[in-house]
Amino acid sequence: MAEWNAFYQNEEADEEQEEGEESAVNYKVTGRDSLVFLVDASKEMFIKGEDGEPSNFDITMQCVRSVYTSKIISSHRDLVALVFYGTEKSKNPRNSFKHVYVYHDLDEPGAKRVQDVEALRGERGARLAADTMGSGEVSLGDALWCCSNLYSDIKLRLSHKRLMIFTCMDQPHGGDSTKDRQARTKAGDLKETGVVIDLMHLMKPGGFDVSLFFCDIVSPPEDESELGLQVEPCGKLDDLQKRVQAKQQKKRAMARLHTVIGMNVAVGVYANAVTARKPSAIRLYRETNEPVHSKTRTFHTQTGSLLLPSETRKVYGNRQIVMEKDEVDTIKKFYDPEIFLIGFKPMEKLKLHHHIRPSVLLYPEEQQVTGSSCVFAALLKKCTEKKVFAVCRYTPRRNYPPRFVALVPQREEVDESNVQVTPPGFNAIFLPFADDIRKLDTPQFPTASDVQVDKMKEIITKMRFKYRSDAFENPVIQQHYRNLEALALDMLAPESIEDFIMPKVEQIDRRLGPLVDEFKELVYPASYNPDSKPAAKRKTADAGGGDEKKPKVEIPEAELRAHIKNGTLGKLTVPVLKEACKQFGIRTTGTKKQELMDALIAQMAK
Repeated sequence: MAEWNAFYQNEEADEEQEEGEESAVNYKVTGRDSLVFLVDASKEMFIKGEDGEPSNFDITMQCVRSVYTSKIISSHRDLVALVFYGTEKSKNPRNSFKHVYVYHDLDEPGAKRVQDVEALRGERGARLAADTMGSGEVSLGDALWCCSNLYSDIKLRLSHKRLMIFTCMDQPHGGDSTKDRQARTKAGDLKETGVVIDLMHLMKPGGFDVSLFFCDIVSPPEDESELGLQVEPCGKLDDLQKRVQAKQQKKRAMARLHTVIGMNVAVGVYANAVTARKPSAIRLYRETNEPVHSKTRTFHTQTGSLLLPSETRKVYGNRQIVMEKDEVDTIKKFYDPEIFLIGFKPMEKLKLHHHIRPSVLLYPEEQQVTGSSCVFAALLKKCTEKKVFAVCRYTPRRNYPPRFVALVPQREEVDESNVQVTPPGFNAIFLPFADDIRKLDTPQFPTASDVQVDKMKEIITKMRFKYRSDAFENPVIQQHYRNLEALALDMLAPESIEDFIMPKVEQIDRRLGPLVDEFKELVYPASYNPDSKPAAKRKTADAGGGDEKKPKVEIPEAELRAHIKNGTLGKLTVPVLKEACKQFGIRTTGTKKQELMDALIAQMAK
């Protein structure tokens, strides 16, 4: 039984990926991620901004709702909680803490929770919050203690625990040293249990000084790529969502490899871009709507007994080559998982057509090998200064064919809010083999004149714009999730989406002006109308047209028998198989290819 379990432990594998493409989720998940929103409910959070701008509480609820919906879509098994502190009323396990209101326990997000958070938005939501919770004294220490109990009550294995504090008060206790000391002590206890505490401070009159209190509460960055404590507060929803997204998304490596560059350096492989697809359908049992798990077993055709994996063989090719699973794995193995440095090349040697699939990012893993960050940073700096890239042999895992990659250096970039836009590291560009490069026979066209080229240059200059991939969403996927959201939240109609990939015709016409008509006059003849369709020409019988029948294709009997013997009969087309049946006087009632093949094989066997 142990052998069966070892072989069938990955039965519910994902669909087969494309040839040469690695899985973007090639990592082991040892537990669930958890996130607790700890929101200040004091009166200052409900004050509206200038010119009717939303309050800090409203911005926070919009951000919480966005995270809830994204969790449902991307990782529905994660645990999320919503806790308010500084409330008048109390609601928490055993009501042990005053002025702490647990709105949502630590559990999986769902449609009901999204509706609850949606109800707290706007002026109506502010009134609902005042009626439900109210605003009272603030004790951040009790709130942190309550959150600690939420984590301790969870019996599931948690791989990552994070707590986010949303507030606009840089001194929540008004200078009360006793409460400040209690909060710092409880924050230290949470950090010791593995909880990462982040501060999402919001705008307030006079500015927010994190050094007064919260610098001792929040956790330090986990690594160099982690976004640390920000000094400037968030005044807009977009800034707050960027910071929350940068914090709550746990970066997982696709693989952790050793780089051979004269010394041993450990790096992590991260996916820069992964194709977003609709989630696959889940089969449900029609009686209870519970998910159905499929299992595959192999049985003997004669005895009906269950076969062990060691009792099965695989057949390859037409010569009936029988190989065991261990032999197949040995054939597939080339090198151990590693990145082997071959040499360096100038950046101008790397061409655009060398990019054949999405690149991956290499980042040092200091925990694996001490000193990796120092060597990696030195190599990154020198490659950037000398404008060269490294050519390496990349083997991501065992039994995987090696690929040649170009390691292109990439420096870190941050935006105005000090949020990382581009991480530092090496982009591994997958290089094509000689077999992957094709030689195209391009057709010859008349050469454009200098006047035509200059006019097209003017058109291209007018049509230029700054492209950002994050500005264009997939309309098919977005509409799919809008429909699911409408069904789950009992909405009358799904929210409309804006299709950003549709060309803005009016704006293009305004930019180009008369340039298009001028270009047409230079390229097309005076009487040519590009919008009109040319009339279809009919060939005469003298010109080779008419209803000329195709010649019959006859196949010799010896060639037909050779096809049957070698198992290549399926390579023949249906018309050829039909003609062969007529040639040997075989009557067939069906027209399918398999029926014609069976009839021919039966006739030749006589």
